[in-house]
Amino acid sequence: MATGFSLTKIPGVRFLQTKSRTRGWPYIASWAHRISGVMLILYVLLHILTLSALKNPDDFDNKIKFYASILPVFLEWLLAVPVIYHALNGGRLILYEIFGNRQDNLILQWLPGISATYMLLLGIFMVMGNQAVSAILFWTYIAAASVFISYLTVMKIRHSGASKLWKMQRISAAFLFLMIPAHMLYMHLDPSIGRDSSVIIARMNNNFIKLIDLMLLISVLYHGAYGIIEISRDYVSSHRVQAACTATIMLIVAFFVWIGMKLTVLI
Repeated sequence: MATGFSLTKIPGVRFLQTKSRTRGWPYIASWAHRISGVMLILYVLLHILTLSALKNPDDFDNKIKFYASILPVFLEWLLAVPVIYHALNGGRLILYEIFGNRQDNLILQWLPGISATYMLLLGIFMVMGNQAVSAILFWTYIAAASVFISYLTVMKIRHSGASKLWKMQRISAAFLFLMIPAHMLYMHLDPSIGRDSSVIIARMNNNFIKLIDLMLLISVLYHGAYGIIEISRDYVSSHRVQAACTATIMLIVAFFVWIGMKLTVLI
């Protein structure tokens, strides 16, 4: 008699089921948050290096063609998985830590559905590839909403006894909660938005867009650096090695901030 297909036969599913029973889903969500965060910061660094080629448009266009040849649309679409998960789970953590939400399990149950809706919407836009929206109008609404969420976060934690670096990390998380998923969505409304050097340069020549890009650059790299430093401290017991890791991470991030700011300001 055929046993049929079982989800437990999928690699990793049995492991997740075991861990969910022994440690709980918040534990799994926490590890997934860390893994997705590391994936995103590596992607951001690669993204900055790619955009730095805009000083030579032909070089940039050649790089984009190369990436397109090794990264099919389906895999590019899958890159949105860590983006939307990290953003939504980050929002869950902010609600729990800062705003006192204690319906954590309920929010965890909503995460897959909201993530799937985002992925479906993004996939539709990527397949259509012909959507147009004013960059100024789009980013005015998104930035205003993000600043408002950041303001609410500031009001909740300003009198807490936490360190300033921790507060800045949570504020950057609140700001990026909408900004990062919106950025990925915007960049896939039409292929030319993120792949045509002339379109990108024309957009970045606007001072408002420069401001948005600088805010994204600084927020993402600070948030990512803080997160990686905290992860390293969980596994490194030596204070000297911790200090060395922290210094190395800060130097790398400072280098990419310089590249990003130079590109944004001078283009």
